[in-house]
Amino acid sequence: MHQLDPHYVFELGLLMIMIAAGITAVAKKFKQPYPIVLVVFGALIGSFNIPGLEPLKTFITQGEIFHFVVITLFLPALIGEASLKLPFSHLKENKKPIFALAFGGTLISFLVVGFGMYYLFGFDISTAFVFAALMSATDPVSVLSIFKNLGVQKRLSIVVEGESLFNDGLAVVFFNISAFYLLSYIDAGWSGFGSGLLEFVKVISIGLIVGGGLGYAFSILTKYYDDYPLEIIFSIILFYGSFLLSESLQGSGVIAVVVASIIFGNFGAKIGMSPTTKLNISNFWEVAALLANSLVFLMVGLEITRIHLADKWLLIVAAIAIVLIARSIAVYTSLLFIKSFPLNWKHLINWGGLKGSLSIALALSLPHDFPGRENIVILSFSVVLTSLIVQGLTVKPLISFLGIKPKSEQMVEYEYLIAELHRYDTAVQEIHRIKQKLYITEQVSGELIAQYEKRKDVVKAQLNELFETNPAFREKQLDTLQKHVLYAEHEAIDKLLGDEIISNEVAEKEHEEVIDSIVQIAEKLH
Repeated sequence: MHQLDPHYVFELGLLMIMIAAGITAVAKKFKQPYPIVLVVFGALIGSFNIPGLEPLKTFITQGEIFHFVVITLFLPALIGEASLKLPFSHLKENKKPIFALAFGGTLISFLVVGFGMYYLFGFDISTAFVFAALMSATDPVSVLSIFKNLGVQKRLSIVVEGESLFNDGLAVVFFNISAFYLLSYIDAGWSGFGSGLLEFVKVISIGLIVGGGLGYAFSILTKYYDDYPLEIIFSIILFYGSFLLSESLQGSGVIAVVVASIIFGNFGAKIGMSPTTKLNISNFWEVAALLANSLVFLMVGLEITRIHLADKWLLIVAAIAIVLIARSIAVYTSLLFIKSFPLNWKHLINWGGLKGSLSIALALSLPHDFPGRENIVILSFSVVLTSLIVQGLTVKPLISFLGIKPKSEQMVEYEYLIAELHRYDTAVQEIHRIKQKLYITEQVSGELIAQYEKRKDVVKAQLNELFETNPAFREKQLDTLQKHVLYAEHEAIDKLLGDEIISNEVAEKEHEEVIDSIVQIAEKLH
């Protein structure tokens, strides 16, 4: 068949990349959230007969193609890139809200939507909970791009991104259990409940073990090489290998990738990567993620045009309402007992819990003879479209309405100056470190050090001027210093525990106190 000719497929793929790149470039130029712009343009392209694009639309809107591209090809890259650049210290600082939302929130949303569709609309139990699983996954790309443009507090971005990384894995687990095992578990009664719980634990555990094992192994491997092209290849093998291996063992591929890439990006980067390697690996996956996101959201727009709403409007509106209510219950309930988490942040996280490509890809992966498949696909597409466009386009004004202030121009200038000063200090330290090793003469090294010292003097003068006009920066520096001191306290407790001088119970209590203090300072800083 013509469609299966490799050259033809390559041409269509290249055409799609060109369209996606062009739309993304325009959206970024005007500082608009590119995922939403891509979805809108994709829907417009799909709605009209544009000469030359019909073969592309036909090719992309095949369910099997969409599912393969999103799940197998792009999902490991997107999850891996997001996890790779997430510092473990940030994850540890914000673990309470992240895990409350990712585990508690996802479960609550799943149950509320599932029982809502079952009792209110008469969906059969399996169909209701498959739809609920699809609606439990969040896609923060649009929201995070808005946060970045506005300079919203870093901690808020970390919580939103951390929730999505873990809840995607749980949503896929809930989807598989609901679609293929739920009815048999229900028929078995309490023993079925036990089997379902065991299956859930097994899937999560396999993902954790595979991701942890491969992440650690590839981190150790980087110690023996200082060759960033090769280490980029290692990271590709790690992300896709952990995903496929975990899936083949009937575990969670998403959770495996999250764990593997967090270990690789933190432990591996610390023990085995030079600064050049870290930078190149980060840049490579940033490009890969941008390309993947651009193509995925364009494909979502094209896919949306395939659904036939017919007489489903009432059901669609009701489903959107249930999903929004479930999200609200999930967010406010799961964060109820989290201290020092501002209410306006909860409002933003609630409204910013957008649905995306994962929901559509999973819906399309259902067998064609699955009961209620048509309703699931129609409702999933409708909720995703509404979520991306209505919620996505109102996140920015909501940030202003809630009074979540972005960084001031002076604060941005202060951060630039601090970054420059740190760069120059590090450069001077590096000159002193290598001049003996490489037998650099004092004349040459002194000349370069003098250049850096002049740059440092200029930056220090600018900082002093900034401090005179903004006394609040003194407090910011004090908070930063306290934060780093608290990190040192945390490491000191770890050392005492490792030397068996204090017990686990004492260490845990001390850790909690230190982390609570770090969180409070982080809120002031951001």
